[in-house]
Amino acid sequence: MPTGTEPGGRPPALAPAQHAAPRKAAASFAGLVLAAALAGLPMQPASAAPRAAAEQFAQAAVAAGDNASQPFAVIDKTAARLYLFDHAGRMTASTPVLLGLARGDDSVPGIGTRPMADIRAEERTTPAGRFNAEPGTNTSGEDITWVDYDAAISMHRVRATNKSEQRLQRLASATASDNRISYGCINVPEAFYDRHVKPMFSRRGRAVYVLPEVASLDARFPFLRATGN
Repeated sequence: MPTGTEPGGRPPALAPAQHAAPRKAAASFAGLVLAAALAGLPMQPASAAPRAAAEQFAQAAVAAGDNASQPFAVIDKTAARLYLFDHAGRMTASTPVLLGLARGDDSVPGIGTRPMADIRAEERTTPAGRFNAEPGTNTSGEDITWVDYDAAISMHRVRATNKSEQRLQRLASATASDNRISYGCINVPEAFYDRHVKPMFSRRGRAVYVLPEVASLDARFPFLRATGN
């Protein structure tokens, strides 16, 4: 069972984040060209990214039946943004989010049970893939949405308890390059969480798709390959 104490299951970081070089938002769109092509979907101009990319991915998921006719979420790590969709793949809301400090698409094995002091900066990743979310609570008793329980990854309200991290300012900034700060959890603006995330994921089993930033898209989402056939 996860043992951390951050609002999502882990404590906030104790030092300011070190960030990788900014990446263009169009990069996330480029990876999703494959998804649209495999699903036989019309392409949007690259200038429409990253929202168009998320929408095309959502349409591919619905076309494949992967969302089981349920509402779902798509998280674009490159754009540091959360998109919510209804059962038919229509976008209902979106917001900037804060994500894991380290670039990468996999959680370190066993990280959900390790003491915080043992988790190095390069291990603080938000894993990519398809996850079945479920409502839950953290060690402080706050309601959260588990994304990957074993790895202690959740979506939760942002908490600005460590002023040096400037989490609220990072969410409000115009770029995604400063949105990497957490131990892996997805930090969501409080009002957005209460209005959109909590109601959507009050039921178990609804999908959260976290798009990869290193791995290939079809490697993480086999339904894209199946749709192509």
